[in-house]
Amino acid sequence: MQRFVWTDDQVRTALELAPAEVDTVPFRRVTTDSRSAQQGDLFVALQGDKFDGHDYVADALRRGARGAVVSRSVQVDDETRVYEVRDTLEALGHLAGYRRSHLDAAVVGITGSSGKTGTKDLTRAALEGTHRLHATAGNRNNRIGLPLTLLEVPDDADVVVLEMGTNEPGEIQALTEIADPRIGVVTTVSETHIEKLGSLDGVLREKLDLLSGLGSDGVAVVGDEPVILPEAALRLRPDTLVTGLSERAHQEFRPGQPTMDRGGCWRFLWRGESVHLLIPGLHSLRNALLALTVAELLEVPAAEAAQRVSRVKAGELRGEILHVGGLTLILDCYNANPQSMHAALELLEAIEPGRPKVAFLGTMLELGVRTDDLHTALLADARAMKVDVVVATGAFAAVANTREPVGEERSLVAVSDPLDAYRALLPRLAGDEVILLKASRGVVLEQVIPLFEHDFGGDEAGPREGRS
Repeated sequence: MQRFVWTDDQVRTALELAPAEVDTVPFRRVTTDSRSAQQGDLFVALQGDKFDGHDYVADALRRGARGAVVSRSVQVDDETRVYEVRDTLEALGHLAGYRRSHLDAAVVGITGSSGKTGTKDLTRAALEGTHRLHATAGNRNNRIGLPLTLLEVPDDADVVVLEMGTNEPGEIQALTEIADPRIGVVTTVSETHIEKLGSLDGVLREKLDLLSGLGSDGVAVVGDEPVILPEAALRLRPDTLVTGLSERAHQEFRPGQPTMDRGGCWRFLWRGESVHLLIPGLHSLRNALLALTVAELLEVPAAEAAQRVSRVKAGELRGEILHVGGLTLILDCYNANPQSMHAALELLEAIEPGRPKVAFLGTMLELGVRTDDLHTALLADARAMKVDVVVATGAFAAVANTREPVGEERSLVAVSDPLDAYRALLPRLAGDEVILLKASRGVVLEQVIPLFEHDFGGDEAGPREGRS
């Protein structure tokens, strides 16, 4: 396979700039980080709220970069190729789109209000070993991360799995135009990022832009929850494949004989093959069905796909289980919206029957004018569930302290700061509880984990006297 090499002419074509008289300059790669620039790189000077890449062009050139994409004048020597554009972020997307057009690979795009990373990780596992695969690392799913992922795809890759995130209208459309996916997956939709997307309908429209952007030979795959997702997807593309457990899911894309173990992990059959997930929660079963469907579309044998997804463990802070003395901590504080919060609470209810349960909840961010209403409703749901203590911090504490009390107050700890809330919770713990930690990423709720480890993680840790 011929190796792709960026040249001056290709860069100009990608950026829709006039050709130069001489085309003798090759570039090793495209980068946006001056600190990691190397000999022969093309540096793209991105601008953000707190940084301006134009300030680091000279640094990138000192490290060996041969060219720069800029939106304003910079001082360089005569041998440096400078490509002046209107918007360097758009230019990065154009470069990635040009690279995409030269890839002989099937691209899978995955979006959704939650479950994107989990589904991407399961999909990656299902495909690895059958395909030469390149996938989004971490959560590089925005208008910077996705282009950089495409720009790093090896020449011999035959499948690229891309996670696509959004927090404002038009972002999924822009990412879809860059990635040109063959398979589009929407995991679910819920009231998340509505500060800019406006409403659940706004979220739905934004996510469905992925399906709208598929070519005529593209395949759409969606989950069956909530009801509006498959209904809208099927109106948009009647050939959409719907996976899940309900009657809304196509029969052939439902799990066979699903059962949950004490640890909250699901077993089921897929095309007659046994799957036993290591990631707890019903949402993980739904994510696995999406991943297995994508694997089938890409002709991965069912037995191999089933074995591979059964080996995937929870990502850090994405539903991972941590045992601290006699405590079981469910660490799910990488993302939070009303839907994922409710799913986490359902897992807390179901896991380890008979053990006392504690829900330690932090703010769900980017909910705009609905922040108070959605936190109030979620707090009421949590207190109505089979949970012994609900710890309300941040926005949950704010609504708990301003609304009429619900239920017995001894079952509620409402303290705004998570560290102070832990100290208020501590006297109520015996050391044998199952404790859910759930909040949006910006809350950094994992800051309380060292406190649990300090108080319960010693050799003598275990159930303590004095739980009340």
